[in-house]
Amino acid sequence: MNTTPHDNVLTIVAPKQGELEEALIAALREALNGAPPDWLSEGEACDISFGGPLETANTAISDVLDGAGVDSFAQKVEGRRKKFLIADMDFTIVTTETIDELAVFVGRGPEIAAITRRSMQGEMDFSEAIHERMAMLAGLEVSTFQETLAATDLSPGAVTLVRTMTDHGAFTVMVTGGFENFSGPIAGRAGFNEHRANRFEIEDGRLTGRVIEPILGPDAKLDTLMTLAGEHGIPMSETLAIGDGANDVPMIRAAGLGIAYRGKPVTRDAVLNPQDGTSGACIDHADLTAALFFQGFRKSEFTNRLS
Repeated sequence: MNTTPHDNVLTIVAPKQGELEEALIAALREALNGAPPDWLSEGEACDISFGGPLETANTAISDVLDGAGVDSFAQKVEGRRKKFLIADMDFTIVTTETIDELAVFVGRGPEIAAITRRSMQGEMDFSEAIHERMAMLAGLEVSTFQETLAATDLSPGAVTLVRTMTDHGAFTVMVTGGFENFSGPIAGRAGFNEHRANRFEIEDGRLTGRVIEPILGPDAKLDTLMTLAGEHGIPMSETLAIGDGANDVPMIRAAGLGIAYRGKPVTRDAVLNPQDGTSGACIDHADLTAALFFQGFRKSEFTNRLS
């Protein structure tokens, strides 16, 4: 009989309900000598409590889940539910990179997308990338913003993630290196308490190609996390940061739980091989509600309202 305290928990999340197989759960439980599964959503997400060192457990978990097509995260049970959410916008809360969508209107889509890709991969300084891309958008009519915004979709699970955390008392903020013209409406649709974004100079209804300083980049995202958490009296251990690109890495590393959502290699590396020895999570298969399951929310606790 196992008498080791079960002070750790492994959460496994499948892309869709009914896809999490009991045989896989049984194999994980055996590998961890864990407790019976606690289903957070039948056939979709469950917790397995276990004892022992997390580092040893993660090796066993990786062996069992290799190629399984599910997301997982092992952590201490204590403190898993967070009181602060900070999230990136492009390719995280929404399914596109909004500045790349605008580039189509000036006929420079591939050029600007290539710069965005290099910046998000950490191959190019963010400030340099934003200046270069904005210069290419000079002359663009701001009327195109509404057309782009209308075609911009929220990522699956975004509304549920934000509104569930808000309804359970968390403070939520969206930060982006993109346009303030997009961040306001998108933050409102998703249900964030606040939003922060870059501002771009406009004259006679057109972009001038210049950015209004200061630029909101990686350091500013981190500063937003630390400043707002401090203002609300929330310790860093109770914060959650989620994003996909290199400019999200500082805030992801600093948060109590950092998540790479469909993360670029540099972002995934930040959570899987952190500098301080802690561990974050990747969401590669499921939607954004996996971030709720990782916190121990049951599907019955999810908020599904749109307003």
